[in-house]
Amino acid sequence: MESEGAAAVTLVDSNVLLDILTDDPVWAAWSGDALGRALDGGPVVVNPIVYAEVSVAFDRIEELDAALPEAAFVREALPYPAGFVAGKAFLAYRRGGGARTTPLPDFYIGAHAVVSGYRMLTRDAKRYRTYFPRLDVVAPG
Repeated sequence: MESEGAAAVTLVDSNVLLDILTDDPVWAAWSGDALGRALDGGPVVVNPIVYAEVSVAFDRIEELDAALPEAAFVREALPYPAGFVAGKAFLAYRRGGGARTTPLPDFYIGAHAVVSGYRMLTRDAKRYRTYFPRLDVVAPG
């Protein structure tokens, strides 16, 4: 748990970033406000999976890096324990009838937040809350 007065660290999901970067007519305002609050509240983290998912909106890596400046977004590698946690979440998904045969990126992203003690900023709250029930999820509604 965070100590009193400690800055909250937030791992931001790609859907929030893409809402803002593509000016999504439904979600850009919510995502922009939520990201602003996260940035005001402490460090905001992206990992290689989020970086890869956001990269589809850009033609050049320099454009992506300008959109996700290191001064605003802490870049972290996936911790190895996150791979284990992601695998266990994927196993629960498969046992629950999930059809995909390889772990979804969201499992790695959620597991990163869990093992690092971060909160998660996303619009996809259902999957994170289902497979990572102890994760502090910031989402609409």
